[in-house]
Amino acid sequence: MYAALWRLLPGPWWAKAVQCVVLTLLVVAVCFRWVFPEVAEVVPFNDNTVDR
Repeated sequence: MYAALWRLLPGPWWAKAVQCVVLTLLVVAVCFRWVFPEVAEVVPFNDNTVDR
């Protein structure tokens, strides 16, 4: 997958490296902004199993 992405990106190696960093940051930002909040409603991470 990474090799295919590297071949698809235009430019010399340094431009490809910058584009990979930007794409990675974009994916992380999208996950934190929209994906994780939607999934948090469904996943029971906040359910307590220990009673006091």
